[in-house]
Amino acid sequence: MTRLVDVCAARGHASLVLTGGGIGTLVLTELAAAPARDAVDWRHLDMWWGDERFVPTGDPERNETGARQALLDHVDASPDRVHPMPGPDGPDPEAAAARYAGWLLAASQPEDHSQVPSFDVLMLGIGPEGHVASLFPGMPALYEEQRTVVAVHGSPKPPPTRLTLTLPAITAARDVWILASGEEKAGAIRLALSGAGPVQVPAAGARGRQQTLFLLDRAAAAHVPAQLGRLASP
Repeated sequence: MTRLVDVCAARGHASLVLTGGGIGTLVLTELAAAPARDAVDWRHLDMWWGDERFVPTGDPERNETGARQALLDHVDASPDRVHPMPGPDGPDPEAAAARYAGWLLAASQPEDHSQVPSFDVLMLGIGPEGHVASLFPGMPALYEEQRTVVAVHGSPKPPPTRLTLTLPAITAARDVWILASGEEKAGAIRLALSGAGPVQVPAAGARGRQQTLFLLDRAAAAHVPAQLGRLASP
């Protein structure tokens, strides 16, 4: 919240990329309950998604559905600044990905030097095998260098069809924040911080232009390389 407040105060608007999954939704729930929630200028905050399950609008499997229930239904967000990814109630997955890429391009500015806005904060969860967004190890989307949004088929996690930002879109963000809790994430965190290649460990390629934060509990941080270890709190 402090980051968003500071950016809005300095520039008049800010941008946030949301993540789904257990920890992403829990973070949004905590934001909605925080006393300082209303310090954020929600009317001038653009909200995007890093990935989405290709299921109909309102489906409980959608990251958008969880985000609305956890946070967006409780704040004064401008509908024009909330940008969910299309679902199958519209185009096919490839066309939906191209449509979202077009929205991102339209929102970008010349100073972004990218086909997407320079997101102020882009949040990501991480899977036990190192995936972020819907970029799973070894999948074709990890070789993408031009497109900013692609359709994913055959996801190892159901549902099998998804839309996702690619690494070029993720690395356009000013800040990338990777959130993780639990010992089942410790191995992936270690690999992501140990110089692994992004095709094998996608989280290793998720880096912000200005800052990359790994926000972990002690269990997830159990195998952080010793030269990087710094525990800020219990």
